[in-house]
Amino acid sequence: MILYELIDYEVLRLIWWVLLGVLLIGFAVTDGFDLGVATLLPFVGRSNLERRVAINTVGPVWEGNQVWFILGGGAIFAAWPPLYAVSFSGFYLAMFVVLAALILRPVAFKYRSKRDSAAWRTGWDWALFIGGAVPPVIFGVAIGNVLQGAPFRLTDDLLPIYEGSFFALLDPFSLLCGLTSLAMIVMHGGAWLGLKADGIVAVRGRRYGMWAALAVIVLFALAGVWLAIGGIEGYSFISPPAPDGPSNPLFSEVVRQGSWLVAYADRPWIIIAPALGFLGAAGAAIGLATRWEITTFLASKLSVVGIISTVGLTMFPFILPSSIDPNSSLTVWDASSSHQTLFIMLVVTVLFLPMILAYTAWVYKVLWGKVDEASVTAESDSVY
Repeated sequence: MILYELIDYEVLRLIWWVLLGVLLIGFAVTDGFDLGVATLLPFVGRSNLERRVAINTVGPVWEGNQVWFILGGGAIFAAWPPLYAVSFSGFYLAMFVVLAALILRPVAFKYRSKRDSAAWRTGWDWALFIGGAVPPVIFGVAIGNVLQGAPFRLTDDLLPIYEGSFFALLDPFSLLCGLTSLAMIVMHGGAWLGLKADGIVAVRGRRYGMWAALAVIVLFALAGVWLAIGGIEGYSFISPPAPDGPSNPLFSEVVRQGSWLVAYADRPWIIIAPALGFLGAAGAAIGLATRWEITTFLASKLSVVGIISTVGLTMFPFILPSSIDPNSSLTVWDASSSHQTLFIMLVVTVLFLPMILAYTAWVYKVLWGKVDEASVTAESDSVY
């Protein structure tokens, strides 16, 4: 009870904004290389055995990695109910496509080897490709739309009204963000194959991952230039909400003006995020070319962290701006659950998140080692 009184509502909101970012980054860093390997599968494996090598680099861990996605969705639902209501209803069809792709992936993992047929296996391998490539593209498109503002408004009783459509999400800037996200995931998958696979699969993974890392640098830079001079307006407060006030976005006054990049003049230290994005991708490209396995994978992780952090830090304190009614925009200070709810969630997180991290680290330690054609052949009955 004393601790509850010591942690201000403002601090709890900020903590949960950071934790939401941590969970989303955790999903991209862990499940991201799974998605990258699935996307690369038809290209790094020319035979069934080679594709089995690629699949078995992620086979023991892909299910556990999805925990971060579930935790992120749960955090949005419990800590940021208005954000959950607007995004999961307004982006319903996009979310449906993502879930369909994520469901397709485990089905493909389980069924590709159930029949001794090349056509059967090839079909499921392309299903894995779809399950790996579609989610990062959709997530990137969603980020592009968030930066531009989503077409929703809040009624006087805070009922969200979404006035957009699925195909309206696919504007040029959002598609650029989708391609950036896909290149980032392919880079990460290539770095993982270079670390975990052996033989020709690792060689091809490094080659495709290197080109993807270079694409990340170019696409990420283009997105930044577009934000700077492409006519995408940022959001700012005329009448800001109280950081410890009630969760009602309509109590503040917001205007669209200027650029999102003014955040770098107000908070110069956040330049570290895009710098990490570029430096990590450059390090991954160099490492993939020179076969620095562990360093390359760490550099790829660094790039993922930097790119995702760039979006959150650039937009802060906005979480989901509204393009048709700026005053309905959701921010860190007016779209959260109650003080008590955030505190209880924080206590639970402090207790259980270290357990998840410890268990994950233990699993990776136990399963450490390379996957090659000989090991897959020798353990044919117990691997994918």
